[in-house]
Amino acid sequence: MKNDPLILGIDTSCDETAAAVVQGMRVLSNVISSQVELHRKYGGVVPSVARREHELRIDPVISEALRNASKVLKTRVDFNDLDAIAVTYGPGLAIALEIGIAKAKELALQHDKPLIGVNHMEGHLYSPLALNSKGKGPIEMENVEFPVLSFLLSGGHTELVLLKSHDDKRIIGQTVDDAIGEAFDKVARMLGLGYPGGKVLSDMALKGDPEAFKLPVPMAKDPTLNMSFSGLKTAVYYQVKEIEKQRQLTAQEVVDMSASFERAAINELQIKLKKAIKLYNPKMIMVGGGVSSSARVRAGLRKIARDFSLPIYFPSLKNIYTDNGAMIAIAANFKFHKKEFSDQTLDRQPNLDLAI
Repeated sequence: MKNDPLILGIDTSCDETAAAVVQGMRVLSNVISSQVELHRKYGGVVPSVARREHELRIDPVISEALRNASKVLKTRVDFNDLDAIAVTYGPGLAIALEIGIAKAKELALQHDKPLIGVNHMEGHLYSPLALNSKGKGPIEMENVEFPVLSFLLSGGHTELVLLKSHDDKRIIGQTVDDAIGEAFDKVARMLGLGYPGGKVLSDMALKGDPEAFKLPVPMAKDPTLNMSFSGLKTAVYYQVKEIEKQRQLTAQEVVDMSASFERAAINELQIKLKKAIKLYNPKMIMVGGGVSSSARVRAGLRKIARDFSLPIYFPSLKNIYTDNGAMIAIAANFKFHKKEFSDQTLDRQPNLDLAI
């Protein structure tokens, strides 16, 4: 483990300024400065505000990441000790991405370190491999068995990815409209749960009856592995509006609708995961992205994995589910060993695909 590269990972893909120091798969520090409170009053992320805040926060966040890594290693860690500097170059908000990229290029040039551009979704994909500061985690990299089926569930993406190797990744199914995290947030707003309300909705759902409202399971009979969440969101909208013609939703109806929506969304994930397993016969499943922090989402996917006697792995560290620098550094570790370095022409790619 001492011979593993020490990598600084930077992520400014949306509204969180993040930096981390990782040694191989071992997370030594993971600092995230959230802008949620600033964007809450707008009901969504304002790109110009996100950019300004990234500019203000990025240097202190990086400094804190280095300090925290120093505490874990019990020796001072500075830029000279790093083996590489990694940064998200897409997908994400263009004017937010450029702040992290500019800082990473500046540091790489100033300290003569290799620069590694990382696909943000590849970070989520590898997040279940993150080990804690003591080097412990659900699975070690050498125990990964191919083919791997990866389910990426985030605010901007919902993708089923087949990995035949670390160099052979292919999207085999994805949402045709809203990402699942986006649908969670929109339904939460309909129910008056605020922004961002996805996690609040999942918490509410634990108190509700998932059979209280009849909601459709989108694309349940569709033969492809693609998914849809827009119709489910619309079904919630019409049922809520129908009630609100007479009166406001009761507190019980809010938690029941939360549970009913979450159940329908999870059912779709289960159906598509089951189809993917039958088609591709994976040896294991990995799940990443903020939506997978929901206990019911994890339970629903674990059930399908059990039905096929397959191991399934989720991120084991609290701050690895949402956007963070640690997952970027972990993904960069693979590129470091293959010497897949970027140069000073690295530029933002807000619509970057995951397929290789």
